[in-house]
Amino acid sequence: MRFPEDVPVLTDGVVTLRAHTAADLEPMYEMCQDPTMQRWTTIPVPYERKHAIGFLHEVIPAGWRENGPWAWAIEYDGRFSGTVGLHGVGGGTGEVGFSVAPWARGHGVMTAAVKLVVRYAFDELGWTRVTWRAFVGNWASRRVAWKAGFRNLVMVPDDGLARGVRKDQWIASIARDDEPEPQGNWWQVPVIEGDGLRLRAMRSTDAKRVMEACNDGRTQYWLAGMPSPYQLTDAEAFIESRLENLASGEGVSWAIADPVTDELLGNVSVFDLRSRIDRTSGEVGYWLHPEARGRGVMTTAVRLVIPQAFKPIEEGGLGRRRLMLFAADGNSASAHVAEANGFTLTGTARAASPRRDDSYDDLLCFDRLITD
Repeated sequence: MRFPEDVPVLTDGVVTLRAHTAADLEPMYEMCQDPTMQRWTTIPVPYERKHAIGFLHEVIPAGWRENGPWAWAIEYDGRFSGTVGLHGVGGGTGEVGFSVAPWARGHGVMTAAVKLVVRYAFDELGWTRVTWRAFVGNWASRRVAWKAGFRNLVMVPDDGLARGVRKDQWIASIARDDEPEPQGNWWQVPVIEGDGLRLRAMRSTDAKRVMEACNDGRTQYWLAGMPSPYQLTDAEAFIESRLENLASGEGVSWAIADPVTDELLGNVSVFDLRSRIDRTSGEVGYWLHPEARGRGVMTTAVRLVIPQAFKPIEEGGLGRRRLMLFAADGNSASAHVAEANGFTLTGTARAASPRRDDSYDDLLCFDRLITD
């Protein structure tokens, strides 16, 4: 193919993919100075103007002339806003890669661009499957892939290489006959305020308070699966795992915070939302920082979460019809939270709650229906 004459223009009426031009040099160079882009891609660091010149005037044209890889400039709001490309790997399959300027993020630009090139891969290149991959932790890229219909995500340790460093990678794909629409739920964490509390998303700055709470003797006793001692790295991993739960559709966790200081008081979650047995149920779980005990904080937090759990998905809720809650027999504080929020004791699972000394307590089983 000739460049730029034969580069097909692809558009959905808002986002347009076209051949790169000399005018894209400066905005491309500026885009590649972005720390976020440097962190998650394999571009040279420091990124110099000569790198942009080589990519724009040599690498991109050569791809079109030599039958791949193929790269388009993304135009949005009349401006160059990034690059999206396809790279064939043989056998009628290939990969998609992309980058977007900071100013264009959050407008659906990249999702639209990916959908356009994937359709081109299927209709014009005759591919049967397109693969996406990103370094683990690149949630923005993963969300684009999810919104564009990529599915069957897996994590492959050490599969990626960036500037001499091996990194874990996420990989997902979409087939020719798959609908280019999100699969499953990617939950959001709405801020909920009331009765002297604020429920919000967990933040990296909460790690120290999480560590303190999870090193507390009472918390360690009743939640025997927690590491002991509970390190700051454990707290950081816990906070990061809340993002995975949202993205996978597994559950939603709220930090319980003081509405004035925003200091973390505890955590409340609704999880097990992907059960193969019943996709309309969920389980409520929680823990509290010792400084917050004795004030009804957890009872209030659970009361604030229940309406969000029962609210329909199309209205921004979790769409549950039944909530479950389990408390070890003897954990009177946890059982009180359940009873105070209208949960019904439905039975006792014998010797079902493990302790650190290899003994087992009975487990009290509660539930609450949307009709209660």
